[in-house]
Amino acid sequence: MRILSSERMELRSSEDIVSARQAVRKKAVALGLGLVDQTKIVTAASELARNTLDYGGGGTVLLETLENGVRSGLRLTFEDQGPGIANITQALTDGFTSGNGMGLGLGGAKRLSHEFEITSTPGEGTRVSILRWK
Repeated sequence: MRILSSERMELRSSEDIVSARQAVRKKAVALGLGLVDQTKIVTAASELARNTLDYGGGGTVLLETLENGVRSGLRLTFEDQGPGIANITQALTDGFTSGNGMGLGLGGAKRLSHEFEITSTPGEGTRVSILRWK
């Protein structure tokens, strides 16, 4: 797999979430993703950026345009240094929330992505990577 471009953005405020959404949409359009795929990855990005801010205390998102043979895709990696997730399986269950949300964020982001990876260590932070192929 070859990385064609990458851009890291800070997630420290609601304005940063808006900027991240706009950057994801711009990269999705440039990659040639259709409207449905654009909407899916922007929605997933919005959920994960909000989680990074609300539960992780802020962090970063890395946007990468990839090429794998004849396929191209957009990978987003969200990282924070927050309290981490004690039970990832439970956190991925629809309806589970550790805050005031609807409990659809992580599971929803997973369903909206072709590839999904999460690692979290309590007391150290969380890393979520999603990928949408063209």
